[in-house]
Amino acid sequence: MRCVGLQKWYSGVHALRDVTLDVHSRQVIGLLGDNGAGKSTLIKILSGAHTPDSGELEFLGAPVRIRSPKDAMRLGIETIHQYNSMVPSMSIARNIFLGREPLKWRVGTFGWLDRARMEREAVSAIANVDLHLRSPNALVGELSGGQRQGVAIARAMHFKTKVLILDEPTNHLSVRETNKVIDFVKGLPKQNMAGIFISHNLHHVFETCDRIVVMSRGNIVGDQPVGSITMKEVQDLL
Repeated sequence: MRCVGLQKWYSGVHALRDVTLDVHSRQVIGLLGDNGAGKSTLIKILSGAHTPDSGELEFLGAPVRIRSPKDAMRLGIETIHQYNSMVPSMSIARNIFLGREPLKWRVGTFGWLDRARMEREAVSAIANVDLHLRSPNALVGELSGGQRQGVAIARAMHFKTKVLILDEPTNHLSVRETNKVIDFVKGLPKQNMAGIFISHNLHHVFETCDRIVVMSRGNIVGDQPVGSITMKEVQDLL
């Protein structure tokens, strides 16, 4: 994915200022910056929640317009937020297929869910990320925070996501659950996925990412491989 010259204004606030960024295949980027730096605006544009005022987006070398989250999902861009967007009152299987439910048959806008296929593929999806859950029919509301993030990552992997955006995915998790999520993120390149990992925890970023991008006041002020920059240098940029 490539962003070229992105600009975004909100009621007189210049949220993004000529942002250009490359996201390479099988690479995890740590996106850092204080509140108001432009991180959230950038990922909202990449995930289709907002559109830029100017600038271009390219995906797999071709220009694209991402006008909605469904556009992003169709391209293979998924976002996992710190407050996960899954539905607590629905099962793991239903959440994995939310918005992409397989149907046995369809008549116009009505159809019959293929529940057996959903359950079968949900079991495979959660096993692929080494989650040990008792049943694909368990309610997401019964899961811990780390397990919910694991299900969200399993969903992204099942649908062959190409770019996974993780917005503060370890917030409010226990140490054990945080370590599990970090392991998931480390495994993205082996799944042929790129990642954008947003966190205020520099230790997590340096442990997890291949490259660090720092934003400040709507600009990218640093972009270096992890081995070429120190935590002190990152803190000086923030």
